[in-house]
Amino acid sequence: MSPGAARVRFAPSPTGRLHVGNARTALVNWLYARQQAGWFLLRLDDTDRERSRPEFAAAIEEDLRWLGLAWDALARQSDRLAHYAAAAERLKAAGRLYPCYESPIELDLKRKALLAQHRPPVYDRAALALGAAERQALEAAGRRPHWRFKLEHAAIEWPDLIRGAQHFHGRDLSDPVLLREDGQPLYSFTSVVDDIDFAISHVIRGEDHVSNTAVQVQVFAALDAPVPAFAHFSLLIGAGGEKLSKRAGDLGLSALREDGIEAMAVASLLARLGSADPVEAKASLGELTSDCHLQRFGRAPAKFDLDELWQLNRKVLHLLHYRAVKPRLAALGADGGEAFWLAVRGNIQRLAEAGEWLAVCRSELQPKLENPGLLGEAAALLPAGPLDERSWAAWTGEVSARTGAKGKQLFRPLRLALTGREQGPEMRLLLPLIGRERSLRRLRGETS
Repeated sequence: MSPGAARVRFAPSPTGRLHVGNARTALVNWLYARQQAGWFLLRLDDTDRERSRPEFAAAIEEDLRWLGLAWDALARQSDRLAHYAAAAERLKAAGRLYPCYESPIELDLKRKALLAQHRPPVYDRAALALGAAERQALEAAGRRPHWRFKLEHAAIEWPDLIRGAQHFHGRDLSDPVLLREDGQPLYSFTSVVDDIDFAISHVIRGEDHVSNTAVQVQVFAALDAPVPAFAHFSLLIGAGGEKLSKRAGDLGLSALREDGIEAMAVASLLARLGSADPVEAKASLGELTSDCHLQRFGRAPAKFDLDELWQLNRKVLHLLHYRAVKPRLAALGADGGEAFWLAVRGNIQRLAEAGEWLAVCRSELQPKLENPGLLGEAAALLPAGPLDERSWAAWTGEVSARTGAKGKQLFRPLRLALTGREQGPEMRLLLPLIGRERSLRRLRGETS
């Protein structure tokens, strides 16, 4: 990595499987890092003891590997608690982290009262008015404090690489809770400490984090650290405008993978959604890297259409070279050789469908006989010797001349007899794969 190169991170919480929304975040970060000859960190935000699970962490790593997103380093927040404690002590000493003793019920009542007055539900900083004796009395009564970060009531601004200039003011925001009553550090705090320690230069994430950024900009400053560049892209919505969170189970990467979606179909779509660049099927991540420009992303919600993903899946399969899929075809029992793959790849939507066409070419098939008279003539005229890609045109030309059949009247009965299907790969490519003897038996109506 060259000096000054971008350092980015993808920081999922291992509380569930990856879905297309957070996969998009991972992908854009990875592409940007690779384009900039930079560094990509996978950071597992696993401080939520109740919800974080090691099996989810393992599943996230599995999903990223499936997408081809190799990371340069891996960190777990659960391993870094001492770093957060040290940073918290610095903020306490500086008077920027202060204890609060309100219960969740009391805070909710305050919030509802402010809303009833048509006022923003900003914390009133009542805890700052407590004296030492009052705090001791509360703790003696069993109250344990949560700790809030004291925001400066000043302008908060940054040049967002996607959204443009962003403007907030500290007085309009609630002092965020950085430590819970049990001492557990929360996201807005741990994220900043990690970004400082790992020298993250660019934070690229969804626009639902914009308000978090406003808070974190001040936390960076309070810890005497440079503020990274921020880029917030629009969130994904369904084709009908619905929130994808309602369909996250259907759009999990593991579910898509099990259904036959190719990793490069997912990458080809997610890399371009919400940007000014057209969505195109790509065969490798390298083809996507050179065109990853954050400034090309817009602010309008990006529509994720599952039908579009399936269309891309078909196109991606058509792009794949035989050597790239040979091991997977073998694992499926569908490796019919390079000529077979080149014949069928343009007519399948899932890789597993190659096995169906291998059966058409090599297994027993009950032919569908339409126009037996024409088929009889065709059997008599089938070229002797090995068949090749030129055989179909020469053969059908002779059959047409002998019978007068043309177009659909000629080709439909032959395809039905030879494959049992009305549509499929080019017959000039399939005929040599089926072979002369099997073709003869099918033309005669014999199971072959």
